[in-house]
Amino acid sequence: MFGIAMEIWIIAGLSVLALLLLMSMLASLYRKAGPHEALVVYGFRGTRVVKGHGTVIFPMVENCRDLSLELMSFDVAPQQDLYTRQGVAVTVEAVAQIKVKSDTESILTASEQFLTKTDQEREALIKLVMEGHLRGIIGQLTVEEIVKQPEMVGDRMRSTCADDMNKMGLEVISFTIKEVRDKNEYIINMGRPDIARIKRDADVATAEADRDTAIKRALAQRESAVAKAQADQERVLAETLSLAKQAESQRDLEVKRAQFLEVTKRQQAQADKAYDIQTNIMQQQVIAEQVKVQQVEKEQQVKVQEAEIARREKELIATVLKQAEIERQRIETLAAAEKQRLVIEAEGHASSIRAQGEAEAEIIFKKGDAEARAMNVKAEAYQEYNQAAVVDKLFTTLPEIVRAMAAPLANVDKITVVSTGNGDATGMHKITGDLTKMAAQVPALFETLSGMSMGELLSKVRTIGDKEPKPEALPPSNGK
Repeated sequence: MFGIAMEIWIIAGLSVLALLLLMSMLASLYRKAGPHEALVVYGFRGTRVVKGHGTVIFPMVENCRDLSLELMSFDVAPQQDLYTRQGVAVTVEAVAQIKVKSDTESILTASEQFLTKTDQEREALIKLVMEGHLRGIIGQLTVEEIVKQPEMVGDRMRSTCADDMNKMGLEVISFTIKEVRDKNEYIINMGRPDIARIKRDADVATAEADRDTAIKRALAQRESAVAKAQADQERVLAETLSLAKQAESQRDLEVKRAQFLEVTKRQQAQADKAYDIQTNIMQQQVIAEQVKVQQVEKEQQVKVQEAEIARREKELIATVLKQAEIERQRIETLAAAEKQRLVIEAEGHASSIRAQGEAEAEIIFKKGDAEARAMNVKAEAYQEYNQAAVVDKLFTTLPEIVRAMAAPLANVDKITVVSTGNGDATGMHKITGDLTKMAAQVPALFETLSGMSMGELLSKVRTIGDKEPKPEALPPSNGK
């Protein structure tokens, strides 16, 4: 039993080992192709392309090779200068993106061309083709087109190289020009007109922008000024309306105040008038009493004046009757007129005022009568004096005449004397001498005005004591 079990285990192990060997052999015969490559299988079953899956390669009767489908990028930079249509030599550097097409026919074509070559050899072949086509395209274009339209150059390269690339199972994904330069600075000079034009356009654009800015600023300032002016007008209008309203309110207030003041003053005037009436009544009563008192006082004064007149009548000896009578009549006439005026004025006042006026007129009349009597007495005395009164008046008047002649000198604030030194009458002596001469001329002036000589007048004056004394009046007898 134990031996049978061992045989079974040995057979099972050998079977598993054989299975593992078979699986290992089958795994080594199975080849897979990734998404970035294609597997070209060739052998007794012919050439086939495996892409994206796997297949079994029978040893000794079949074989396979990998072909990369990845994008190839390399520079296309010919060593020689390329001449444009204008004959300008330029150096062009470009970058090409090329890959094997994904269809089976293209893969088979590419495998025929490049499967036995290295990557460097394959890129060298593609560069030769690309450089040749680039040379032909550059020769058909101008420098300006190459520089300004690089996309057009790339499109032409792709369309021109398409046939050759198809024959090699390839396709041009992109062709980009990296740099275009020349040794004669043609490209640099080519850009100068554009630069000048661009600069000119920029200056023009700047000037236009400044102009537009200035115009817009001016418009904005004008609109601002207009808005400000309108605002000021509205403000002034509002202020005017406000002032008008204030003036109307002030006017109404003044009118009401004037009306109230008028009523107040009317009432005050009525009250003041009533007070004045009452005051006048009381004043009239007071004046009436005062008039009575003054009348009594005036009567006493009249008595005193009469006594004084009597005394003066006794004192005055010489009188000029005619002149005194005329003066008395004039004074009486004036007194009568004054009395009449006072009576008329007194009639216009209250009864108390009228009484006072009559009393004053009576007093004035009596005073004038007394003065007239005094003038009579004085005239009689002058008649008795004869020429002495005239001489007295003459000599008493002479100082007044001299004073009147010297009066202008009293208004002089300052006298400046300029003396020449000729004679004694210089300086202040000259002034006093002139005053003496002025005083000496007074008698001559009197003689000229009166027509009488001072010597004749003085010779007619009686010597004091020559006049006989006036006989005294005899005292009244007692019947004897």
